[in-house]
Amino acid sequence: MKRAEYDMPRLRELKSVVKLEQIEVADMDCSVGQGLYPLHRCKTIHLVRHAQGFHNVAGEKDHSAYLSPELFDAQLTPLGWKQVDNLRKHVHSTGLSKRIELVICSPLLRTMQTAVGVFGAGSYKDGIDVPPLMTENAGNSSRPAISSLNCPPFIAVELCREHLGVHWCDKRRSVSEYTTLFPAIDFSLIESDADVLWEADVREPNDKVAARGMEFLKWLWTRKEKEIAIVTHSGFLVHTLSAYGNDCHPSVKSEICTPFSNCELRSMVIVDRSMIGSDSSTTNYPGKIPSGTDVPSDDASEEHPAGSAK
Repeated sequence: MKRAEYDMPRLRELKSVVKLEQIEVADMDCSVGQGLYPLHRCKTIHLVRHAQGFHNVAGEKDHSAYLSPELFDAQLTPLGWKQVDNLRKHVHSTGLSKRIELVICSPLLRTMQTAVGVFGAGSYKDGIDVPPLMTENAGNSSRPAISSLNCPPFIAVELCREHLGVHWCDKRRSVSEYTTLFPAIDFSLIESDADVLWEADVREPNDKVAARGMEFLKWLWTRKEKEIAIVTHSGFLVHTLSAYGNDCHPSVKSEICTPFSNCELRSMVIVDRSMIGSDSSTTNYPGKIPSGTDVPSDDASEEHPAGSAK
């Protein structure tokens, strides 16, 4: 008992020291965690999960519904379109719509509907000399046609599709059918008219989705655009982003990897730390133009004696 009473002050002292050391380590980790990178080796990406689709509603009630052919290439629900309209208001009110140089979307109805609804122009009017991003009532949506006037280019890319296989909602239609519904979306990067990637009895494993996501991000570095919107799927986002944030504070890692809600947008910066990109900066300035020897400060002071104008 006496020994315990004798050790208490010492124990409190040790606890104080430990707390101080923890604070110092936290401060040190914070400074070490900061990074500085050349601007031309960075891209800003705005990641968007598609709005609510009919498969989301059915799957929440019964997960086995994803196996139903009735959910083939599921489109957006009426609530999903309201989510699209709200996100559209957000990207316009924040000025984001004016900064985006390219919109990339997965080639499925729900992602393309979300992409054109959020980042497209207003209603399409006859007589305008540009094709619409989406035709009227595309996918039985009961929505008017959407114009492509003064919009960034839209590209459909297979690499950012959802898990492939088994679930009918993740099987796409033919490209020839999509081009009639979304005339101004560029489908030239899709090699096959039919969906040859989806298999009825094999579901793509998570690690394969993550690997495909990394391949997709590497492909982004071949693009000249610096600010890009990407409209894709929950599973693709979760498994791709899980590869990032391990060198960050746990709260930052959580912010990166937390699953997306329907029609959620998160803006992030990706950095080329491995010299994947080879383009030089468009904003750096070399200096010394015109070149020559600067006048020493002593000489300058002689040329401009005290009290004279400089």
